[in-house]
Amino acid sequence: MRITSTSSICPVLVCLCFVQRCYGAAHHGSIKVTRNQTKHIEGETEVHHRPKRGWVWNQFFVLEEHMGPDPQYVGKLHSNSDKGDGSVKYILTGEGAGTIFIIDDTTGDIHSTKSLDREQKTHYVLHAQAIDRRTNKPLEPESEFIIKVQDINDNAPKFTDGPYIVTVPEMSEMGTSVLQVTATDADDPTYGNSARVVYSILQGQPYFSVDPKTGVIRTALHNMDREAREHYSVVIQAKDMAGQVGGLSGSTTVNITLTDVNDNPPRFPQKHYQLYVPESAQVGSAVGKIKANDADTGSNADMKYTIINGDGSGVFSISTDKETREGILSLKKPLNYEKKKSYTLNIEGANTHLDFRFSHLGPFKDVTMLKVIVGDVDEPPLFTMPSYVMEVYENAKIGTPVGTVTAHDPDAANSLVRYFIDHNTEEDRYFTIDASTGTIKTAKIFDREETPWYNITVAASEIDNPGLVSHVPVGVRILDVNDNPPELARDYDVVVCENTKPGQVIQTIAATDKDNSANGARFHFSLDEGLSLNPNFTLRNNEDNTASILTRRRRYSRTTQDIYYLPVLISDGGVPPLSSSSTLTIRVCACERDGRVRTCHAEAFLSSAGLSTGALIAILLCIVILLAIVVLFVTLRRSKKEPLIISEEDVRENVVTYDDEGGGEEDTEAFDITALRNPSAAEELKYRRDVRPEVKPLSRHHPSSSLDSIDVQEFIKQRLAEADLDPSVPPYDSLQTYAYEGHRSEAGSISSLDSATTHSDQDYNYLGDWGPEFKKLAELYGEIEPERTT
Repeated sequence: MRITSTSSICPVLVCLCFVQRCYGAAHHGSIKVTRNQTKHIEGETEVHHRPKRGWVWNQFFVLEEHMGPDPQYVGKLHSNSDKGDGSVKYILTGEGAGTIFIIDDTTGDIHSTKSLDREQKTHYVLHAQAIDRRTNKPLEPESEFIIKVQDINDNAPKFTDGPYIVTVPEMSEMGTSVLQVTATDADDPTYGNSARVVYSILQGQPYFSVDPKTGVIRTALHNMDREAREHYSVVIQAKDMAGQVGGLSGSTTVNITLTDVNDNPPRFPQKHYQLYVPESAQVGSAVGKIKANDADTGSNADMKYTIINGDGSGVFSISTDKETREGILSLKKPLNYEKKKSYTLNIEGANTHLDFRFSHLGPFKDVTMLKVIVGDVDEPPLFTMPSYVMEVYENAKIGTPVGTVTAHDPDAANSLVRYFIDHNTEEDRYFTIDASTGTIKTAKIFDREETPWYNITVAASEIDNPGLVSHVPVGVRILDVNDNPPELARDYDVVVCENTKPGQVIQTIAATDKDNSANGARFHFSLDEGLSLNPNFTLRNNEDNTASILTRRRRYSRTTQDIYYLPVLISDGGVPPLSSSSTLTIRVCACERDGRVRTCHAEAFLSSAGLSTGALIAILLCIVILLAIVVLFVTLRRSKKEPLIISEEDVRENVVTYDDEGGGEEDTEAFDITALRNPSAAEELKYRRDVRPEVKPLSRHHPSSSLDSIDVQEFIKQRLAEADLDPSVPPYDSLQTYAYEGHRSEAGSISSLDSATTHSDQDYNYLGDWGPEFKKLAELYGEIEPERTT
């Protein structure tokens, strides 16, 4: 099969296609030759024929951006098997087949139905096949071919990063690189000159230039001055087709700004300045401004101002305002029109950041002369001193002069001055002042011990102009007069021990004086000379403003006299001297051998112990509580009662218990006394067991007569009297009760009380050897007389 390609647009392209078909193998390597092979479809034996040329492939070309009314002819497919009778059918598949590219299946002509854009797709890959129209069997093997979109110059160069903003220092050398710009062209750079771009400058000459190939922008003039022109707008054009006629172009703008360098020295607009400053200007205040002009900006325009000479360099100072770059003139000393009416200053302004490349343009400083005119101002009166200190004695009479203040008018008019005291505080009302002379006098009597110092303010104003007022502080010191007698420094608690020795120091006393040291620092102590010689104590002056109290005898007795009074006379060293008398109280106390106080009387002891009233009350309360507990305990022990009446079934003898902690044998619990109140109800008379019976026992044969003869009341009174007179019993009345011991015992009573009524030869003296527990029994039944103790 042969493939031919012609162009319906340009005969030149047809020639090019013909050349490429003939010499394509040498240039593109795209010609493919295959041998024509015929295969029997139905299994027949393969027959080899003479090789013939089949498909001859080459690239097809189609122009992009075709705008014609008819489809663009691309090429033709042709097989050697095609005899021109229409039996061969051509089929086209692949990218764009049937949509972009259509084929005439009989003739093999290929057409493009759409306008193509090479910048979107550069080529299309398709497949061609020739089949027998009758049998639908392939006559040629399927083969691949390429349709390449032929580029035309349809894209102008573009600057993707524009517009540009760039800076370059002023005064740069010619040819200094500023910026490189780059334009891009979407056309095929490998085909023709469609994408070959050259640069040119449309605007910005003669200040800048551009390299046609690289797009580098450079300065084109020497010493471009920012102060002359700062901003430049440069237009750069990029044109394809190597700049030839018919090429497309694009442009961009480059905004170039010249940056500042210190190439301009500062300059004062004038060589002479004049400044008016009133003499009333305050020290430290700004009185004027001056400025040197500098065409530079930023740090290149920074400068420093200096007063280099002149008669006012010591009166004025200058500083630099960093924001405005002005020189601020300030006052260092007060001005006085009457003394000096003008000053001359030479002021220099110099750059602080120098660029030595431009030192030949200097010097980078300038000097001007400033004349300061001092203005006359009506000033307030001026005191001769900034402050005054005066003195006056205490107790001085009202109207006593204290001192004088003086002020004058500093102006040439020398007006008269009037004085007065500002009554802003209470202290200002204690003094008066003469309005004409300025003499200060007292308005009250002062007490130095109450207020030793006064501060007042005196004002002075001109009579002609009362609004101009000046003030001065005045301090008044109150001088001391010896008007306070000395006193004891404190209340002394003087104690003397009973066992003290003669000449022993028992107390050292000191004195104080409200007056100052000139009238009260030296004290003299002595005993009152109006009294007789004190035989107990004496006073020794220590010559150091103290005195010692000494004893004059060996022993002191609290029982004889527990308090002594010692009058002491104290005098100071003032002129005239003053004295006072004080009485010391000396207490006599019992002391240990080392001198420690052991006890005085109750009040003195407690006071020496350092106990407060609350502590004393707490101690007394504790003592009362302890006493109450003891009394309650004793009362409870005495209130215990043991049953002494034995029931009828209990035939045991009543046993009396003795306890050494109690009141002795007679401190016992007793029986019910109801039996004694009705003696007739008893079977027989029972005697008290702890007392020897003083009546004979009654006979068992006459009980009634015996009971009637007993006087129970007399018996009780007798025993009560014995208990009251007996010192061995507890100190309270003891009521002894009596009852019966019981009955119905076959053996009879075995009580020792009954045995006292019988005759027995038993000897009970041995009971006295048994100890104190049996002492009472020994007294009752023995011959031992009871002992009484006092």
